[in-house]
Amino acid sequence: MKTKTFTKTKLATSLSLVLGFGSMMPAHAAEEGDENIEVIQVTGIRGSLIKSMDVKRSSNGVVDSISAEDIGKFPDTNLAESLQRISGVSIDRVNGEGSKITVRGFGPDFNLVTLNGRQMPVTTGSRSFDFANVAAESITGVEVHKTSRASNPTGGIGSTVDVFTHRPFSSPGLKATVGVKAMDDQSTRTGGVTPELSGLYSNTFADDKFGISISASYQERESGNSQAQVGTGWRSFPGTVDNDWGAGTAEWGGVPQENQVNRPGEGDIYSVPQTTVYRFEEQQRKRTNGQLVLQYSPVDSVTATLDYTYMRNDIDTQYNDISAWYTFAPSENVWTDGPISSPLIYSESYGAPQDLSMAAGDYGVRNESGSLGFNLEWQASDNLTLAFDVHSSTAENKPNSMYGSSNTLSTAGFVRTSAATDFSKDLPILAVGGGNAIQPSDMVVTGSVFGNSRNKSEIEQYQFDGEYVFDEAGSIDFGLALTNVNNHSQSVNVQRNDWGGVGSPGDFEDSWFPAQEIHDKFKASGGDFSAAEGKNFDILNKMFFWDFASVRDYAAANYSSSVMGDCGNGFCPSTDYAADVDRFTEEESKAAYIQYNYDGEIGDMLYDFHIGLRYEQTDVTSTSAVAGYNGANWIADTEIALVDSGERVFETQTGEYDYFLPNINFNIEVAEDVKLRAAYSETIGRPDYTSIQGGTTLATLANRSGGGGSAGNPSLLPLESQNYDLSAEWYYAPSSYASVGYFYKDTKNFISNAVVETTNGIANPADGEKYRAAVAAVGADAAAVRQWIFDNYPNDPFVDVANQIISGDPATDNQMIFDINTPSNSDRSSVIDGWEFAVQHFFGETGFGIIANYTIVNSDDTYDNFLLEDQPALIGLSDTANAVLVYENYGFQARVAYNWRDEFLNSRGQGTGPNPQYTEAYSQIDLSVSYDIAAVEGLTISLEGINITEEYTRVHGRDEHQVLNLVETGARYSLGARYTF
Repeated sequence: MKTKTFTKTKLATSLSLVLGFGSMMPAHAAEEGDENIEVIQVTGIRGSLIKSMDVKRSSNGVVDSISAEDIGKFPDTNLAESLQRISGVSIDRVNGEGSKITVRGFGPDFNLVTLNGRQMPVTTGSRSFDFANVAAESITGVEVHKTSRASNPTGGIGSTVDVFTHRPFSSPGLKATVGVKAMDDQSTRTGGVTPELSGLYSNTFADDKFGISISASYQERESGNSQAQVGTGWRSFPGTVDNDWGAGTAEWGGVPQENQVNRPGEGDIYSVPQTTVYRFEEQQRKRTNGQLVLQYSPVDSVTATLDYTYMRNDIDTQYNDISAWYTFAPSENVWTDGPISSPLIYSESYGAPQDLSMAAGDYGVRNESGSLGFNLEWQASDNLTLAFDVHSSTAENKPNSMYGSSNTLSTAGFVRTSAATDFSKDLPILAVGGGNAIQPSDMVVTGSVFGNSRNKSEIEQYQFDGEYVFDEAGSIDFGLALTNVNNHSQSVNVQRNDWGGVGSPGDFEDSWFPAQEIHDKFKASGGDFSAAEGKNFDILNKMFFWDFASVRDYAAANYSSSVMGDCGNGFCPSTDYAADVDRFTEEESKAAYIQYNYDGEIGDMLYDFHIGLRYEQTDVTSTSAVAGYNGANWIADTEIALVDSGERVFETQTGEYDYFLPNINFNIEVAEDVKLRAAYSETIGRPDYTSIQGGTTLATLANRSGGGGSAGNPSLLPLESQNYDLSAEWYYAPSSYASVGYFYKDTKNFISNAVVETTNGIANPADGEKYRAAVAAVGADAAAVRQWIFDNYPNDPFVDVANQIISGDPATDNQMIFDINTPSNSDRSSVIDGWEFAVQHFFGETGFGIIANYTIVNSDDTYDNFLLEDQPALIGLSDTANAVLVYENYGFQARVAYNWRDEFLNSRGQGTGPNPQYTEAYSQIDLSVSYDIAAVEGLTISLEGINITEEYTRVHGRDEHQVLNLVETGARYSLGARYTF
């Protein structure tokens, strides 16, 4: 049998030795011919790209990677932003920073991220890993495995991503670096320049028998954003639906037949907005990372590694917003053409002034995780290698503010005589009758929610791996794994439903309510209501950025409440988690695998062949306790509040599944420097943790059309995929290559949300004798209906005129209908296929190089915007492209990177039910420049810019006019220095 080799440049081999990335390369690659190699100290951008190219070339499947440019220097300060440069990889951003990845159209839940081969806990309820919690300084490399091996843990249908951290034995001797940066985020209106510090020390002792590595980083970031939203979403109807309750063609939110321009009709569908909101956030983040690694090798055949990794990310958020909630009073609108009609202008007028709401929040969370691991590698003989790895890891998301992990305190001035929104351009423009004349003395406190939630995930994982090399017949990889994942989620809300207001106008000091303009905080363009000919609209351009602490303190001291937090009133959170939602899920997985490897020659063509089988067996147990309700109060025009019974509902549910998962990989070098690959595998993507939680939770606020809620399903099966891959790679120069790949994934068991209608024995005050009599008398306007009931039923025990509350009457009202979103496996299958094109080219010794890639992704299941029902369409599916221009010479390094992602479906639901959300096409330009100071060896100064053209993101519904969220952040720049010795 011949040992698998490839034609590897001297430069590439020397880079492997110099950069100390032996853990990412086959052991023999650094051994072959080392005696005659001149070790050239090449690091930097080009060295990183050559290293990544050689990882790709030497792998036994389709693998892409990112490598550190030097000890303690990753290409980007954020791992996700580095990964997006890889073909087929796109990212989701949170507040302008890379957070999660999508690979080949499969979203974050279907890409398994491991740290040094270990599955890490997450606290988001999903299985997605948040790269924003990880500092890049201690990372040596990241590998993205797009084809499967039997040894890969399951969960990654799109990819398995392995993040490698520094090990002292991978780079023997003394290595140390320290870095400092000053960051200026242009998105913040109140913050300033913030610091970032990092350092790494690594050394080996006693003839390299003992090694220690210590790394740490600390980063502060102050950022902000401006958002324009349509609250909880859009309501969609067939074109024949209107507001004529007498004719039986009405639904809540339906528009009249009259006073419409180009009204949709039969054969069309249309949508109406629930709100228009402007929201302005400020955020402060403090991220701390640290890692300690101890390695000991008493003899050459044994290596023991003990490591501890710590990550903490503290995020504090403050916001102010202004909103107009539409009551679905008879509206006058201008419509786009069908069959999917959207309002260019939506407008309502009111007989009595409605609220112009201005809310604020001030809350904080801490994401904290720790991982203790031990690894033992033993070269038992010339033929047998064994390894044992165990780790115990925890991750917790918890409140980090006296005001809770989330909150909303709402104020309002009841001055709104009309409301209208122009949706004709990217930015929705809100006009409010009386809005610009509002004064601080008009404001009163309305409802509030102070929430505390904490989520803790614990993983204990044991892995045993082995390799036996036959003398003349290849090798066998084998292993066992046991993984226990425990997730505990708890939440409790202190919610006041005084949406009609408490206290009196003028209660607050005017100085607490400073006024600012709205539209000077946006760069996106909006409409001017010109489509509504002959009408005048007062475009809203004033809001109060009111003082959250002052108003909250006054309200807590002066207003009573029927609910209570830890502070003794309703204006603070509670830590009595046992009073609300408490869920615990245990997932136990057992695995065994075996894989046979063989390499040889066909003529002069070197090839290698790998065939394996992995068995996975998983048991799920979920226990839950959720709040119970026994009544409903109609407290405001658009709000019906559920009444807590004080009792809890307990439940235990289980699920199980097992799979045999084969894989085959074949690689052949058909000509010098030209490699072809073919692969087949079967993989699974497990349901997210939220979906397998038990218990049914009801939304505490309903409306006239009914209530909502959600339920988990522990018996969900994973997404299953049969995967086929073909690729061709041409390594035509020492640091240049071109590749093309085709992938085909035949998937089934997609998880979709089925809406189950149920009643919980709760009488609906907006569906009974009194309500029907009111509608017959005054029409469907909510304010008029409520007033008619107060006027005509003042002595009814279920009508509280003084407090403006109408309660459900079990004797005369129908039971409220709840739409419960319940995940279930679909019986439909879907094919996802696509092409990946990549090129990396350096222009001789000029120092210039280019990296470009383009990925095309297709699916036979696309979302049909015309169908008013949930559909098993894959979210996150989009084409992507990258282009990077680099220069490196004479101590100067520069990189300009362009990233583009096409429009994609990001959710199949809005707050209004099964209505889609699309993230529009987005592009971004980043740059980095550094210079090595010749007078001080090891000192480098750098400048980085992210999103330098200040692009914004936009999400819409069934049509591009149905905006859901427009978010403007801004560019961020950092100036830094790094010293390596």
